[in-house]
Amino acid sequence: MADATTIEAMTNDTPESCVKVHCGCETMWSLAQQFSYLRLSTVKTYPKATLIGDYAVRARRISATYARFYLEQEENGQADKKGRFYWMALGAFASKTVACTLEDWRVETQAAVVSKKTKEGLGKGNFWLFCDISGWHWYYCMYPDTFDSCLDKRNSDKFVPEVQVQTAKMPWHVEALSKINNLQVSKEIRSGFAKVKEFENETKDAVRRKIQLDHLLDIADHEQGVILQPLIYTDPDFSYWLGFQRKAWVRWATPNLELVFNSACSTGKSEYKSVAPDDTKLEDFKSRMKWIGSAAKDFHSLMGRYPAYMEGELRTMASWVDMADK
Repeated sequence: MADATTIEAMTNDTPESCVKVHCGCETMWSLAQQFSYLRLSTVKTYPKATLIGDYAVRARRISATYARFYLEQEENGQADKKGRFYWMALGAFASKTVACTLEDWRVETQAAVVSKKTKEGLGKGNFWLFCDISGWHWYYCMYPDTFDSCLDKRNSDKFVPEVQVQTAKMPWHVEALSKINNLQVSKEIRSGFAKVKEFENETKDAVRRKIQLDHLLDIADHEQGVILQPLIYTDPDFSYWLGFQRKAWVRWATPNLELVFNSACSTGKSEYKSVAPDDTKLEDFKSRMKWIGSAAKDFHSLMGRYPAYMEGELRTMASWVDMADK
């Protein structure tokens, strides 16, 4: 047996014969972790893979993966259920925004000349949020029948040994995993995926739209409160630099705080972006969520009014899934 996520079975000469195997929850969550790692890696000879080094390229691959989940383009996706992974569509635009911020000359200059805290914080938050959120969606997409029975069993300390070794080589893993509860389930994830099932079983469009927004807000609460707040925003160094960037005399050297709803980094059409209020303090959870809640409603409105445009932009981002490292 190559590793604990591999099953060996005796072959025979009977066409299309099968062997039944049982994989425990620990193995299944280990496979979910492998999915996340490989999606952000360059694979030359499987299973050997090298993590993408450029943070912005990682962010664009993350954006692509989120878009692919929403569009039901990932393995075992189901076109007739498109829309159930609604947060993933907003997440695709958000991770693209992270990529644009990391590529901005002002952030690059700050990292090279003043401090790397902003760049490192963005890279760390986006990377570990992806490991968390993509794992839930991968499992549900691949094996929905056993998702609930394994929901409470996800724990990075209980990955199979080989995946634990792999995870221990990931950037920021020591501080990250302890701060995000070792990738264990939250009440927000329970609620968000319960709404995925509600969406799948509902036939009325108006009700489905309501379920989508409720699901999005549940996952956003998990993303921001359970993962990003303890992981990066409570870091005194990271929060210091966020506050520093708000000072009037340095704002010109700081990227605009906005979420642009297209595949590009900017747009001249105000309705296709959500601009944070001037008094937004990103490190403050309530202040940040006030803007995110407003951005979520803007996004929801655009998805309802211009679905062809929005999904076209998502398909463009989905094409970044194999973007080469820099």
